[in-house]
Amino acid sequence: MSGYHSKQVKKLTENRIRDLREDSDLTQQQVANAIGITQRKYSYIETGQQLTDDILIKLANFYNVSIDYLLRQTANPKRNL
Repeated sequence: MSGYHSKQVKKLTENRIRDLREDSDLTQQQVANAIGITQRKYSYIETGQQLTDDILIKLANFYNVSIDYLLRQTANPKRNL
């Protein structure tokens, strides 16, 4: 994860990623398959161990939300295109 993330923002981001998955009634395996990674790596993402910029982009695309929403910089999940 890039240096612009504090520990608190990182934890909130992890919670938002998990919440999006659970709200969509998806398993870790289903999301992992959709974004092209293993379930194990996805599990690490939800615990904050491997959340990278490219994964943030893939998750934002998968859930059709903005990266700002994933990073809790906004409460509005809509993308500004």
